[in-house]
Amino acid sequence: MLQIPLLAAAAENILQDVSTLHPVSPPAESIRYLFYFVVAVALVILAVVWGVLFYSLARFRQKKNTGGASSPSGQPANSEITTAEPPQVYGSLPIEIAWTVAPGIIVLLLALVIVRTELEVRIKAPATTAGTNAVTATVIGHQWWWEYVIEQNGDQTVNVVTANELHVPASGGSDSVETLRPVYLTLKSADVCHSFWVPRLAGKTDLIPGKTNQMWFQTTQPGLYFGQCAEYCGAQHANMLLRVYVDTPETFAAWLANEQKPAVDDAAMREGRQAFLAQSCVNCHTIRGTTAKGKFGPDLTHLAARETFAGGMIKLNRDNLRLWIRDPQQIKGECLMPAFGLSDRNVDLITDYLMTLK
Repeated sequence: MLQIPLLAAAAENILQDVSTLHPVSPPAESIRYLFYFVVAVALVILAVVWGVLFYSLARFRQKKNTGGASSPSGQPANSEITTAEPPQVYGSLPIEIAWTVAPGIIVLLLALVIVRTELEVRIKAPATTAGTNAVTATVIGHQWWWEYVIEQNGDQTVNVVTANELHVPASGGSDSVETLRPVYLTLKSADVCHSFWVPRLAGKTDLIPGKTNQMWFQTTQPGLYFGQCAEYCGAQHANMLLRVYVDTPETFAAWLANEQKPAVDDAAMREGRQAFLAQSCVNCHTIRGTTAKGKFGPDLTHLAARETFAGGMIKLNRDNLRLWIRDPQQIKGECLMPAFGLSDRNVDLITDYLMTLK
């Protein structure tokens, strides 16, 4: 297998901060609080158990017979020196109640905190904070890539389809109710179970065939946030990466406007366009503004505007894309795109054409 083309994107994903302990969104903040609370409770229990253990070892340890004077019964005179078994306690009702009630209280406390966190993470932000600034999108998990359909941007209805890289707007700040931009995601699967997890934005949520799940997040911190499919979904599960771009409102508006346009009809690339449309690529991929209307694979209308492809695992440049078109199985084994045995000329024409789709 050719590993070099994918190393840059995959290594970048690994090296970035994907810690749940560094949240930038309210749902992730709730999960961090829950983590610290459960760890604190566990440490208190550990301290109590160890305290009783070490106290018992020190207080009731058996001392050696030093060979001192003996009592008439033949036992050592020192009353602390004994080899007799200590008194045994059987059927103590207070002890039975204590070791039943105490764990029960702890479990109930943890359950209440977990339920509260679940409500904070799963339930949408209040409408008073969302206003008309919410963004809604559908996430569809495929083997092994992500499809995103952005349906609503505030009070504007849109229909933007993209793949592998999700763009959302940043909120204007926690002090300005009017500029909060919650993002509501509807999660679906096209084949097997997947799991959407960007640790710094929200908890992981499964994508189950035949079932629809939801999640939400919002953040005031623009940047690129990384994640991973967190449910084993097949041979290329590890190469199903997540990249969420939180843009400034201006950058997001520009990106959204560009994504709604059809593909650029570059006269210099007409031959490459015809080469693409003449292949069976059109059965799986869509390029808006052309006869390619396939739905099985990623939408390629603005492919060149992305930084990666192949499930976020490969940096997008001409050399990597050419290797992929020639034989994707050599890069991402068992992916559902076959090698078509194209001539070098057709590979070059199609590669050059796709690199113009910005």
